Amino acid sequence: MKKFRFREFKVYQDAREFRRTIKLMSKQKFPKNEQFCLLDQLWRALDSIVLNIAEGADRGTDKDFAHFLNNSHTSLNEVIACLDLALDDTYITVTEHQSYLTQAESLANQLTAFRKKLLSTLMK
Repeated sequence: MKKFRFREFKVYQDAREFRRTIKLMSKQKFPKNEQFCLLDQLWRALDSIVLNIAEGADRGTDKDFAHFLNNSHTSLNEVIACLDLALDDTYITVTEHQSYLTQAESLANQLTAFRKKLLSTLMK
């Protein structure tokens, strides 16, 4: 079986876990009338975080991979905005919101560090 290197990256594993956590919460807490609105947007952004890491990993250059990691980060920002809206609409509590933001911040730090590492190899 072919080995897919992106599956070994901690950032990929953590992105999958973050996706599972937020998706499960949103299934339980969001009302049905959000199914094709905020919920759909949230789920697409969650998927995009993970998928961009996977897609970028097999690009030809570190520069290309760094670009896809940046795309993952912008999708993470979109998830955070969706969580802000969920808080505003009282689908989640302030405590829950803060917990998800803490997880998102950890993931953002990993994406940034990995991207910087890839780009630093181009400078050498």
